[in-house]
Amino acid sequence: MGLATAGFLVVVGLTGSLLAFYEELDALINPHLSVPARPGAVPLDLATLAERAQALAPQAQVTEITLRSAHQAEARVRPWPAQAAGATTTLDFDNLLLDPYTGNELGRRRWGDLGQGWTNLMPFVYRLHYELALDSVGLWTLGIVALAWTLDCLWSLVLTLPAPRRSASASASASARRGFWARWMPSWQIKHPATGFRRVFDLHRATSLWLWLVLLGFAWSSVYMNLWDTVYTAVTRSVPEYRTVWTELPPLPVPRERPGLSWRQAQERGEALMAAQAGAAGLVVERAATLRYVPQHGAWLYRVHSSADVQARRGRTDLYFDADTGAQRLFVQPSGRHAGNTVTEWLYALHKADVFGLAWRIFVCALGLVVAMLAGTGVWIWLKKRGARRVGTGSAPD
Repeated sequence: MGLATAGFLVVVGLTGSLLAFYEELDALINPHLSVPARPGAVPLDLATLAERAQALAPQAQVTEITLRSAHQAEARVRPWPAQAAGATTTLDFDNLLLDPYTGNELGRRRWGDLGQGWTNLMPFVYRLHYELALDSVGLWTLGIVALAWTLDCLWSLVLTLPAPRRSASASASASARRGFWARWMPSWQIKHPATGFRRVFDLHRATSLWLWLVLLGFAWSSVYMNLWDTVYTAVTRSVPEYRTVWTELPPLPVPRERPGLSWRQAQERGEALMAAQAGAAGLVVERAATLRYVPQHGAWLYRVHSSADVQARRGRTDLYFDADTGAQRLFVQPSGRHAGNTVTEWLYALHKADVFGLAWRIFVCALGLVVAMLAGTGVWIWLKKRGARRVGTGSAPD
């Protein structure tokens, strides 16, 4: 599994290092796509921003508006359904970026399309990290790699354990325990002095052990991000309660391409329903984050950042309601309500480097380099031992 996943882990490790500072790097590369923060100024509401985006791009259907930060609002668009069916109209963009305070256009891009130049460099890095820039094929490929990585983490820990020793009597159990830790301790250390091969072997093994729990968390959260509605959900729901849109809201037989409620009506309905849910749950709604139309469910999604959110920058408190009648369909609280959701939200936040401030982001950036190093040294160790076996002198380091 290590050999099969090594190349992929090098890619996701290196790209993950960059993604820890995605917003900053994207703003550095594309300063024209963001605006300076305006202390004391209040961004436009989501419905107003969506209406401005629709007016700027009448040839497209705006399906989502998100306040990314104080520097940028993002509208997601697609061809109008009737035009898409006829395949006569295409768009050269699916993202429309706006000034969150005025609604003025900052730029357009087809997210992740490197053919459009530097404007899409960081989105392309994200696509490489998430799906190898291969859409559903890459998504499933990296999902399988993530699952193999998770299993590899578990089995690799076992491989570092010393062989058990049989105790002659029960009175020797304490001595046997001390013997186990004494025999396991070298696996956590880098021997000095040592040959080049031994140093690399120790670096690979000791680094993996010291960071084992973190690596396991990132491996399993990668399963969530790629195989969320299959493997991850099945495993999570077998232990604690876990509720999300793909477990509670089955898709419609035929997508409802256009909502009955307008952007303004959807925002007002979402605000009212969210206020009721937050009051019942004892939550504080801190800011609106996203308003999205979801044709597959015929529903509006109203997302806010609340006191139940683990992530500092992204809101994940979600409320779905019928796109025609406004009837509530589903409320998803990110933490504090269902154990499965709480664990998932922490895994996701840690993976996205959106907790514990700058220190964790720096750690995640460094961790990506470590993952690439572990994959590379693992292959190198295998090649050296394979070469040694061919000449009949191969043995594992002590």
